[in-house]
Amino acid sequence: MLSNPFNARATFETAHGNYTYYRLAALEEAGLTQLDKLPFSIRILLEQALRQMDGVEITEKHVRDLAAWIPIAKERPVVSFKPARVVMQDFTGVPAVVDLAAMRSAVARLGGEPQKVNPVVPVDLVIDHSVQVDFFASSDALQRNAEIEFERNRERYEFLHWGKNAFDNFRVVPPATGIVHQVNLEFLSKVVMVSGDPVGGFVAYPDTLVGTDSHTTMINGLGVLGWGVGGIEAEAAMVGVPLDMLSPDVVGFKLHGALPEGVTATDLVLTVAQMMRKKGVVGKFVEFFGPGIATMSLPDRATIANMAPEHGATVCFFPVDDETLRYLRLTGRTPEEVERVEVYCKTQGLFRTANSPEPVFTDTLELDMGTVVPSLAGPKLPHQRISLSEMREQFEDVLWTPKAERGFEIPVERRDASAVLGSNGASIEMKHGSVIIAAITSCTNTSNPSVMLGAGLLAKKAVERGLRVKPYVKTSLAPGSQVVTEYLEHANLLDPLAELGFNVVGYGCTTCIGNSGPLPGDVVQAIQAADLVSAAVLSGNRNFEGRIHPYSLANYLASPPLVVAFALAGTVDIDLDREPLGTGRDGDPVYLREIWPSPAEIRAAIENSVRPEMFIEKYSNVFDGNATWNAIPAGDSAGLYNWDEASTYIQEPPFFTDLTPEVRPIAPISGARVLVKVGDSVTTDHISPAGAIPANFPAGRHLIKRGVTPREFNSFGSRRGNDRVMTRGTFGNIRLKNHLAGGKEGSWTVKFPENEELFIYDAAMKYMAEDTPLIVLAGTAYGTGSSRDWAAKGTLLLGVKAVIAGSFEKIHRSNLLGMGVLPLEFADEVSAAALGLDGSETYDIPVTDLVQPFDRLTVTATRANDEQLGFDVIVRLDTPIEVDYYRHGGILHKAIRDMLS
Repeated sequence: MLSNPFNARATFETAHGNYTYYRLAALEEAGLTQLDKLPFSIRILLEQALRQMDGVEITEKHVRDLAAWIPIAKERPVVSFKPARVVMQDFTGVPAVVDLAAMRSAVARLGGEPQKVNPVVPVDLVIDHSVQVDFFASSDALQRNAEIEFERNRERYEFLHWGKNAFDNFRVVPPATGIVHQVNLEFLSKVVMVSGDPVGGFVAYPDTLVGTDSHTTMINGLGVLGWGVGGIEAEAAMVGVPLDMLSPDVVGFKLHGALPEGVTATDLVLTVAQMMRKKGVVGKFVEFFGPGIATMSLPDRATIANMAPEHGATVCFFPVDDETLRYLRLTGRTPEEVERVEVYCKTQGLFRTANSPEPVFTDTLELDMGTVVPSLAGPKLPHQRISLSEMREQFEDVLWTPKAERGFEIPVERRDASAVLGSNGASIEMKHGSVIIAAITSCTNTSNPSVMLGAGLLAKKAVERGLRVKPYVKTSLAPGSQVVTEYLEHANLLDPLAELGFNVVGYGCTTCIGNSGPLPGDVVQAIQAADLVSAAVLSGNRNFEGRIHPYSLANYLASPPLVVAFALAGTVDIDLDREPLGTGRDGDPVYLREIWPSPAEIRAAIENSVRPEMFIEKYSNVFDGNATWNAIPAGDSAGLYNWDEASTYIQEPPFFTDLTPEVRPIAPISGARVLVKVGDSVTTDHISPAGAIPANFPAGRHLIKRGVTPREFNSFGSRRGNDRVMTRGTFGNIRLKNHLAGGKEGSWTVKFPENEELFIYDAAMKYMAEDTPLIVLAGTAYGTGSSRDWAAKGTLLLGVKAVIAGSFEKIHRSNLLGMGVLPLEFADEVSAAALGLDGSETYDIPVTDLVQPFDRLTVTATRANDEQLGFDVIVRLDTPIEVDYYRHGGILHKAIRDMLS
């Protein structure tokens, strides 16, 4: 680090001690910037560059370029970002630790020191993605699901035990603690961090992070700058490689007014998501400002920040203010920590007040929160917002209108289909729109006491009126942390929730990640008998096709109180503004408005039941408080992991097995075939599903051949430490529509030139045997959704060399180049359809070692009759370092070579 760059080193005082910090004001004094015009998020990026400037990875030019940030620029300079820490969850964390172990093996093979592969910043992994809802609506569901979780995942957990012993700066939060983003919000984040100063004392600086989950942005609600990345970039950050990106555009979102009575933070975030997707904020920072912020609780802000990836923004940032300090006190942070945050942020110009000057933004959006109405989103994308009053009309429009892009069509003769539940002549009838899953789940909402206590109050009133949930609805309550259970119990609301079947089933993502578990057999039989379009309603952030459950074709995001309401109604084919939820014990109809809790009731419940001592108690022994976890053996904690060829969970991936010290020059891609051709908004769930492993697809067949029964399959997410399973599962979503397969759903393609229909994996292996490179053709917003690196890793291992798309979502583009797959965008707003490309062509891509960021190349497509078509693409290698990563074959490949040199 350069000594005292820009004369920025200074000291601030608190009642608990003095701290060194790097003054942003020094840059203003040098005439490089006007701080109060900069968005708060840019100020934090600027601080980390100023503090970590070393003249090599972060240079004086980086600092000057950031200080000179302007709202609108034709070309943005490159920013180097070295976050203060990294957070992970187990679905993405296990493969990240596998990669670190594989890097150690590669370094050892090449004669280097394996221990050099080690996190240099703090890393926390929270196990939250593994628990499934096998048992529900019973008092022992939590215990039984936890027992099965440990049984299913023991091999993965043994590996993580090895990792926490083998690597420095690496901690693991055990299962049954909570969801990573909520644990981060309630406990892990300090807002202002402290570390030792090389010249003595301590340095204070803003908490910044990246996480291996797209919803890492939830921490933006606490005034912490962080976002989701793939495991590949996270691993690079762990070992000290700076993350390079273009200095971002910053869209200001002005809020004013306050939410009306009966409207929740969930309704607000669904409205915000719809507005931002329409505006187009992919890859941009979004920063909230305006008088409306003062009316929002911090959990409400975190709800909005959480869903940034659903509209493509890099962050949704709320600056630190008095509400931040109040939340820190509420969640049990120490007086020393809270004082440090207040003094540091006020000293640095990072504290927002009602009188703070408004920063200058690239563009702005504005919302009067008083106009927000109760809403849901669906049936398959988070920004498909529907007002509650339009729910019936929208569902019937989806159901009856024959549009293939809506995900399903119902023949005329099947539109009034119904089935009697069970084979014993039960009188309950299921129809199109029947709710088969009602799940209070996900960090987005279970972190917010207002909607969680609201759900409990609604359940209490429903029970008092004699309402019951329909018997075909699978209900579940998966709090984001143990604190939620504590305050629900203190408010006497756990029992009424349980009476409606919303028993606690686990502390994890559950249904939101697709771990909804099996449906009762009679429900499945009824759905199959009548070919019903059944529905799920969940308080989650994702409702992509094939994600929630194979038998749930229409999936809707809603607030926790609305989840309870739709479980009572038993259908989404209903107008809850006008129609009753059901009939009470007195024989009278009960309407939603009659049992909806008032704002005063919710406020009273929060004030009486949410207390700092709950957070202090539940997090006092967070790393060692699970006896079952503690009993798992760690195995050999030596520097190298002992790979077991017999394992079906953990295998050494092939990414580095043939790595050479030398770098091969970039070469053209010639004679490539199309493996997959898809339309717009293809998600990472389509590319690399996280849920159930179909027994009749390549991944299932592989496991069966290895002696694993379908009952023991677990999920794709849990198998991410095994490339043999994950490669076979790539493009393995049961709802994938590969245009080469004529619209047939599932993991199918056509192998050319034979025109043979095969599973995608099988076709890829045949192409690989022929030494034929592959490409993917896609529409706009390719790779939206989760930050799963296996969507890029699996693409690479299938033999795909390039993806040509209308546009990319930010994280997936980074993951592709991070694995050495070339991301290309159609130039001049053309598309595969407009060019008449059907995927049967061969493709030549003239990329060479001279390629530069955003270069324009002419791709040649040759049809079977030898007719050729040329079209231009933009090379989405956005910075010089990204070109270098691609040249090395990936970011981790370069990291290994750098360690060796």
